[in-house]
Amino acid sequence: MRIYIAASWKHQHAVEMLTDLLESRGHTILSWIREGRPEEAFLSQKELTHFIESAEGTRVFDFCISSVTSADLIIYVGPSGCDAWAEIGAAYGSKIPIFGLLAKAEQVGLMRHMIKNWYSSISELMTAVDAIN
Repeated sequence: MRIYIAASWKHQHAVEMLTDLLESRGHTILSWIREGRPEEAFLSQKELTHFIESAEGTRVFDFCISSVTSADLIIYVGPSGCDAWAEIGAAYGSKIPIFGLLAKAEQVGLMRHMIKNWYSSISELMTAVDAIN
């Protein structure tokens, strides 16, 4: 199954571990971390704006949008910011199923209904992913 993980850069290590776990089970991960630049998380606002407006930023954006609207499943790792929620909206509009890993500090309101199922642990999430096959 082709899976995209929507999350904030602050969850980089969790996304990498989840990617490894899913790949060990035979899934293909459409990884924005591999396509992007990890240092993006540490850029100043000016440097980030330059990256966003650059050809490289456009390339990463195109990869993310293409991936999130063509994957078999989206996994949301929360709490995350507006970019991850924009990806959730794009996936929802494309009728892609979305699973969420619930976090205590999640602040999204009514739009949380875009996520088909919420899970409170990685083990619950993995059981649900395994059940799809």
